[in-house]
Amino acid sequence: MIRPRRSEPFEPRLVTCPACKGESRYAFDNPFRPFCSARCRDLDLGDWASENHRIAAEPSRQQSDAAEQPDLLNRQGRPL
Repeated sequence: MIRPRRSEPFEPRLVTCPACKGESRYAFDNPFRPFCSARCRDLDLGDWASENHRIAAEPSRQQSDAAEQPDLLNRQGRPL
């Protein structure tokens, strides 16, 4: 049986905008959720694109092997 989709899948609530720390309405009708505006959403995206935000991870074996053998890197610093 296919259930009809509800227009509001969760109860609206006020949350803190991750970018400006102001109040943001976390609701189905806020296309920027969890952000309060397009500006805050775009600023956050820009931070990720410029690598101001990063997810910590151990270097892969290929990356550590390439770092030990710099002559195996191409002009962009990537392994051949």
